[in-house]
Amino acid sequence: MGKMAQSVFIFLLLSAITFSSLVSLSEGLKKPVGAARREDIPYIKCQVCEKVASELYSQVQNKQAEISSKKISEYQIIEIAENVCNLKKQEADWILKIDIVEQGDKLELVDQDSEGQCNSECKTIERACQEVIGDFDTDVAEYIYKSKPQLDSLVNYLCKDLTRACSIPPPSVPKGRTPGEPFIPKPAKDAEMEKILKSMEGMPGAPGMKMYSREELMNMKNFGEGDEEDDDEEENFPSKLGKVLREKENEKADWKERIREQILNAGETLKRNANNVSNRLRRWWKGKKTASSKRKASNSNPEL
Repeated sequence: MGKMAQSVFIFLLLSAITFSSLVSLSEGLKKPVGAARREDIPYIKCQVCEKVASELYSQVQNKQAEISSKKISEYQIIEIAENVCNLKKQEADWILKIDIVEQGDKLELVDQDSEGQCNSECKTIERACQEVIGDFDTDVAEYIYKSKPQLDSLVNYLCKDLTRACSIPPPSVPKGRTPGEPFIPKPAKDAEMEKILKSMEGMPGAPGMKMYSREELMNMKNFGEGDEEDDDEEENFPSKLGKVLREKENEKADWKERIREQILNAGETLKRNANNVSNRLRRWWKGKKTASSKRKASNSNPEL
């Protein structure tokens, strides 16, 4: 086994032990997620619709502020409407800040200060959101684009006219309902990591790093096998790997921070590259327009 292979082997083992709970960084910090409780949707559907309308309104306003030099396009509004109920997208991060609380015979959506772990309640809100907006995402986007409504008007249009999610009062919650799980705040660094990865989704060259458990590493076929010519280097490989790993226990936080920094740096690099390409295209297009204008001016001058 070559020295490079040995280093990689040790690094992967340490990473696997430190982050065994992470399955795939490219999909966010993946943890077991409960299934949506569909039976709870009728009790929260109207409230979810009102939340969706509020999110659409604020996100469109924020997008317009980002591109203040020009008017927001209908396509950009449609994109927000399509993603606002998809937890894999940034537009749906609002769902992670809501707790479902039982108040007497009703279920209330209670806003939280931070994002929480996504379990069955989180998935239930997502499912209710999808049922509300359904195939109406382009309709509501067109309404926002053409009418530029205030929030109250948007709530009425989406929840009473278009989807009728709030046309009747919600039913009473049965007494024997099993309570949902408690709201558990998500560690700030985990939330930040997920946002970075979501923002990099679809970008060329975005990292697709994957973390494996120790068992998965050991079960990989041919893992750590080297060429016969490297056999003479085997004596340099630590014979007491367990001891080495124990000595590295106190560096767990370090590894996590290093990987986080690497992803941050990769994101910044990709953004800079994207900006460079955009600037080059802009200069190319400007030069093309200038050349075209000169040709038109030349053609319009009468020959002497």
